Amino acid sequence: MRKTLSLLAAVAMAGLMATGCANTEKKFGRGMTNIMEPLRMGELRRSMEQSALFAGPDAGYGTGFIRGINKTLARTGIGVYEMVTAPFPPYDPVCTDYLTPQPLYPDSYKPTLVEDSTFATDTNLGFSGGDVNPLMPGSRFRIFDTH
Repeated sequence: MRKTLSLLAAVAMAGLMATGCANTEKKFGRGMTNIMEPLRMGELRRSMEQSALFAGPDAGYGTGFIRGINKTLARTGIGVYEMVTAPFPPYDPVCTDYLTPQPLYPDSYKPTLVEDSTFATDTNLGFSGGDVNPLMPGSRFRIFDTH
């Protein structure tokens, strides 16, 4: 009896997760993006940049760093929450008064596609343009930067 109930619960959970609901996919994807924030460090870099521009360089290194850590931890926590609650409504982003639904980058950096043959439009030549490693801060080397 115990094995039957646990098997039934596992089948029900797999059926719930495999329904293919677009809102569930969007919420889960947003959660995955937010959970990668400590690796991406976009909030930290943006907070330091904005604090340095509007309050001076000392505030950028002090206040901006602390504000960036706070926003990074908040975005990571929201990502965990959205991944766990993805199958259940509501599907709208949460805490939008403090964080934007989409990840932020500093104004001095706009990411593009990764340099890979998956996104290459000219695979016959064997190379294309794009960022080499967009997750690593400071790696803004681009091949054939034409814009």
